[in-house]
Amino acid sequence: MAGIIGKKLGMTSVFSTDGKNIPCTIIEAGPCVVTQIKSHEKDGYEAIQIGYGERKEKNTPNALKGHFKKAKTSPKRKLVEFEIFDKDLNLGDQVTVELFQEGEFVDAVGTSKGKGFQGVVKRHNFRGVGDATHGQHNRLRAPGSIGAASYPARVFKGMKMAGRTGGDRVKVTNLQVMKVLADKNIIVIKGAVPGAKGSYVILEK
Repeated sequence: MAGIIGKKLGMTSVFSTDGKNIPCTIIEAGPCVVTQIKSHEKDGYEAIQIGYGERKEKNTPNALKGHFKKAKTSPKRKLVEFEIFDKDLNLGDQVTVELFQEGEFVDAVGTSKGKGFQGVVKRHNFRGVGDATHGQHNRLRAPGSIGAASYPARVFKGMKMAGRTGGDRVKVTNLQVMKVLADKNIIVIKGAVPGAKGSYVILEK
């Protein structure tokens, strides 16, 4: 499973060949640098670590400075490991958006937008009380009963209740690549990708 790290720039729409207006997400993907090659002998598994985004030298720990120095590259902000790529890569090699082709399908991993503390209607899609009848003046968005009586005398774990919503790692699968603009390191993907503008996105083949 190969992949690349990118940054979500926003959304747009493109017209398909049959005239349909398709919503798309624009991602600036790469160029990423190979910062480490892991092997069975040394690490117990095989993987390739790539880095993306520039990081100030003064804000980089000394251990990471040496890590990037081995790869002969500047400090990177985001590091992600992928399984072995189809092609052989060496330390310091670049992974660009040309890894993807128009028409193929990819998986996108990102951090969803945080929505703060929310009630059950927004968080779990509860319907609430449909009709404000029988004197239910304040029950429209309430969760209702959450447990039994004297037995079991507690609330079971995992009960759908109000709480912090969003800010989770989300993976959306089978998103089609609409356009690849290699000269601008841009990839246009059909549909929505989790995360806010400017957030990091991982694309997997």
